[in-house]
Amino acid sequence: MRHNQSGEDYLETILLLSGEKPAVHRIDVARAAGVSQPAVQKAIKLLISQGYVRTDGMHIRLTESGKNYAEEVYERHCTIRAFLKLHGISDEVAEKDACEMEHVISEETYKMMLSCIKEKS
Repeated sequence: MRHNQSGEDYLETILLLSGEKPAVHRIDVARAAGVSQPAVQKAIKLLISQGYVRTDGMHIRLTESGKNYAEEVYERHCTIRAFLKLHGISDEVAEKDACEMEHVISEETYKMMLSCIKEKS
């Protein structure tokens, strides 16, 4: 599933929700992502088939590989957002752009951004 924006967004949403709530439900994901519950149901089925998510029918949990992948995506998001803010981009625009860029950025560009942030810290 590498670089599937929709799937990565769902994984990231589940990761963030699991840090806030003891149990993540489809309705939580739908609300956080601003999509319908049937859209979440379809995505969850795909994520299960790819081995990234498991569910007991009510609760959604990331598998170990799903958690690792979600954390990787979220780390890219945070790095890109920090890089953009470091270069004078507003919080709102940096957040929006990071959401898009995290899915398509090359490893070379990502490493440059990460290096730049570390130098400024």
